[in-house]
Amino acid sequence: MGHLRRGGACSAVLGLLLAATASAPALAAPKQPYDNPVSAAFADTFADPVIVRGHDGLWYAYGTTDPLHEGEQRFHGVPMARSADLVRWSYVGDAFAAGQRPPYAAEGAGFWAPDVRWVDGRWVMYVTVTDTTVSPDGGDFAVGAATAPTPTGPWTFADEPVVAPRPGGGGGWLWTIDPSQFTDVDGTPYLYYGSYYGGVSVTELSADGLRAVGQPALVAIDNKFEGSYVLRRDGWYYLFASAANCCAGPATGYSVHVGRSRSPRGPFVDRDGLSLTASRAGGTPVLTQNGNRWIGVGHNGFLTDLSGQDWIVYHGIDRADPYLDEPFGINERPMLIDRLDWVDGWPVVNAGAGPSDGDRPAPITTGRVDERFHDATLDGWQRDGDWRVTDGRLRGTGTLTSRATIGGDVRTEVDLRPDTARSAGVDLGDRVGVRVDTATGRLVARDGRRTASAPLPATFVPGHRHHLAVEVRGDRLVAELSPARLGDQLATVALRLDRPTTGRLTLVAEGGVVEFDNASLARLHQPVRRTVPTPRAGRLLPEFSDEFAGVLGADWRWVRPDPAATASDGALRWPVQPGDLTGTGNTAGVLLRDAPTGDYVVETRVTLDLGEETVRNYQQAGLVAYVDDDRFARLTQVAIWNTRQVEYGYELPFAGQPVYGGNIVGAPATTTWLRLAHRVDPATGEHEFRAGSSRDGRTWTWGGVWTFPADTTPRIGLVAHGGATPAVTAEFDYLRFYR
Repeated sequence: MGHLRRGGACSAVLGLLLAATASAPALAAPKQPYDNPVSAAFADTFADPVIVRGHDGLWYAYGTTDPLHEGEQRFHGVPMARSADLVRWSYVGDAFAAGQRPPYAAEGAGFWAPDVRWVDGRWVMYVTVTDTTVSPDGGDFAVGAATAPTPTGPWTFADEPVVAPRPGGGGGWLWTIDPSQFTDVDGTPYLYYGSYYGGVSVTELSADGLRAVGQPALVAIDNKFEGSYVLRRDGWYYLFASAANCCAGPATGYSVHVGRSRSPRGPFVDRDGLSLTASRAGGTPVLTQNGNRWIGVGHNGFLTDLSGQDWIVYHGIDRADPYLDEPFGINERPMLIDRLDWVDGWPVVNAGAGPSDGDRPAPITTGRVDERFHDATLDGWQRDGDWRVTDGRLRGTGTLTSRATIGGDVRTEVDLRPDTARSAGVDLGDRVGVRVDTATGRLVARDGRRTASAPLPATFVPGHRHHLAVEVRGDRLVAELSPARLGDQLATVALRLDRPTTGRLTLVAEGGVVEFDNASLARLHQPVRRTVPTPRAGRLLPEFSDEFAGVLGADWRWVRPDPAATASDGALRWPVQPGDLTGTGNTAGVLLRDAPTGDYVVETRVTLDLGEETVRNYQQAGLVAYVDDDRFARLTQVAIWNTRQVEYGYELPFAGQPVYGGNIVGAPATTTWLRLAHRVDPATGEHEFRAGSSRDGRTWTWGGVWTFPADTTPRIGLVAHGGATPAVTAEFDYLRFYR
């Protein structure tokens, strides 16, 4: 959620970045492209969004409690929107009326970061309750739940919180916010929750999803992550989490990281094998700003379109219009969606290109078959058995075959309720079929005599609605059964096919009555196999570089000289100063030199022993792109409370005062390599600086982009500041420029 931030120094603001300026590979364009933000038609701001597909085949979005429009000044209790195609949305009301709250909520409590799921045969909304009756001092967050028969309500709060306020060991209350539910393949429901003060935890839930049970486990360290979301893919559990301050206006650097595990309880590690609970916490970048209009892109949800393509839903800030009304008020955070690709087992947005701005191919929400069963005549289907359509749902036994033919790579989906049937499912032609077999308790795929199966969870209830998706790509079939198509499969089965599938789509009910709805058949999406290129260091520019073999030369210029900084024998040694650059203090020294014109990469290697686990606010050292004391981008390894991070901080003047925010790049080591890749935007002339970090000088993690106006001339330099206790010296081995 990120409405609050622990700690008092601007340099504590966190962030994560992943961006590229190249265009990403795309799907074949449907008839109508889309453009972010997708919430523009009904809201100026729609923060912390999630999307589900309702049983009516439409899509529903939910946002945090805020005014929807400029000048409105009225807070909406979890606003809801509806769409038929995921890109054209309309407001359909608020989940909670004015004054509606659970018994444990204090008067005036807000509801943040909703997460909506299909649990135990009904819709459940998990939501942050910002103020409870536990403490008169406030800050006593809780996770609440409300249930409803439809995605738009009516919503009824449970009388007790799912997770009650938790006292913090250092005082106050742990940030029990940003809930996200997940159901595992064994049927166990989990809830992820938490934020910077207290970290992200997971707990098991009762079968109805309304009570935390068992012992919670920490899955992501405090002071770095919040806004978690977990999904399962290919046997891995992926924990998405956002980092940095969500709401620093034009300097917001909120972004999304990921780690994965073989268990929903962790441990989660990033692509480099670094744990998300370590002091030098890992986290592989998924989504971050790329230099276009969108900054502060984070707090994500997840969805899959009818072609099988995954999408990420999130909020962002237009850097030209960062506030809803007056400056430094509510941050304006509309809803965006973008393609989520999987490359070598890791998720990334638009193949690494980051948030989109401009026309993009839209999600696939219709197909060769797109049946909601509103027509009782069942035109276009061939019946064999007893079938009836009532209230937009198909019920019957036997087979129902579509006239649409199957060929090539396809994905078919259907909502089903096996009810009294022995088995229910789909056939793709006369040879290939998938069944939810309630008699044996298994999900079964067959190709002639060949079969593969997986167990259904012991908690499986045939009388509850479930979602079945079947994909055929080449000679491989994969079938998934889930509560509501949100990446939390109850069973997955894969089968190698003997030959390509041909024929027609058939719905099958055996040994009893089955209820079907939302049957679709669409061409399967084409996955992205490679990410867009990242910056590379080319030819060394020795005339701009310095190996620190002797005293500093005439090319260096000081802002607030520090005589303690000395250069000799291949290193610049600089005791970390007690000053800072953020805000109006501007007490820290900056060592600068002119940069080459045009595009370039600048690199340094800095050793700074900040220890681990202990609080060392906010000692740091690294690179800076500097115009003046109120306009700079600072890339440093830094101690932030108990964590050690690579922060890419940014300050600019806005509405008469300096504003600071930050991003996080990769995890630091004691010796960390840092890069800034400079590019001049050919359309605007803006200076774009993208940040990269490495723990070994070979494998780089690339973060996001901060920009400077075209009429500025940023210089490049070094900094070492943030606190003199305990004494520590930063050692820079070189400053190198590459073309």
